[in-house]
Amino acid sequence: MQYKRPNSYLGKALLVSPKMRVLVTGGAGFIGSEVVHQLCREGHQVIVLDNESSGRKEYISSTPATFVAGDICDDKLSLRLLRRVDSVIHLAAYPFIPDCYDSPEEFFRVNAMGSVQLMWNCVVTKEIARFVQISTSEVYGSSLCGEQAMDETHPTLPHSTYAASKLAADRAAHTMCKEHGLPAVILRPFNSYGPRVTQPYIVPEIISQLSVSDQVSLGNTAASRDFTFVSDTANAILRALTVEEAIGHTINIGSGKAVSIGELVQLIAKIMGKKCTIKHDSSRLRPNDVAKLKCCYDKAKKILGWTPTVPIEVGLKETVSWMLQNKVTFKAPFRAPWPAA
Repeated sequence: MQYKRPNSYLGKALLVSPKMRVLVTGGAGFIGSEVVHQLCREGHQVIVLDNESSGRKEYISSTPATFVAGDICDDKLSLRLLRRVDSVIHLAAYPFIPDCYDSPEEFFRVNAMGSVQLMWNCVVTKEIARFVQISTSEVYGSSLCGEQAMDETHPTLPHSTYAASKLAADRAAHTMCKEHGLPAVILRPFNSYGPRVTQPYIVPEIISQLSVSDQVSLGNTAASRDFTFVSDTANAILRALTVEEAIGHTINIGSGKAVSIGELVQLIAKIMGKKCTIKHDSSRLRPNDVAKLKCCYDKAKKILGWTPTVPIEVGLKETVSWMLQNKVTFKAPFRAPWPAA
């Protein structure tokens, strides 16, 4: 049976719900822009708050969403916007792990304290029906489950300042839900990939290198990750807006399959018609890198009625096509913040 990508299948929960007014922080970013596109296709009113530190306004320019340039740490601005909406999808954050090595205080200021401030303003306004906190699988650290997938009971052992800052925001969302009745849902997407990328994550980095060479320079090619196409990730986020049973829960979002970075290179090279070689570059190794992430999404299936729909080969093909068509490359490769061994 030939795969056909759905335009926006949101499930009965959202399709039968009334139109919502949604604030999407970080809505001009990679995942955020896909969320905005799906919300707008369903006719919901959307306000995007983004400071364009990594997001791009043009990613949502074709939608009717209202764009507000600003920072989540701007207390007066967030209060003003929250009074105009009934739901919040909180994606705004510094997202790229290598950047946290040079700016740990800034990562905590925005990712942790900025999130706490936004959550508290939701409590103060008393007008928010749902707050969806977008976390990350990085809060778990490397899998302790062997070949088994990681569920939400896996210990949280963040390996980076970025992950620690996101975990702090998660715990704040959880406690504010219990202490103040904030109707929060915490989603932990594993590695998302797809069009409208904003950072040189591993998939766009490989595509970028292969677009100009038959050789890929990488650090830890033995590491494995669970990859989910961005439209599937966004679909789960939209479902979390309307499913009442999701409030108070932390829910993993992923494919349930682990792919090594070496295998990923070969998949992308095949799509691009390349016979590539991999060069080990020790300067690209991250300190305390996560070895393996593999998602158990049973809870997402049970509570949200969500399962991933886009096979990795299909998603990678679409990502390659978008990057080549838009001539997206990353010319400043990551270098570790210490002398190479």
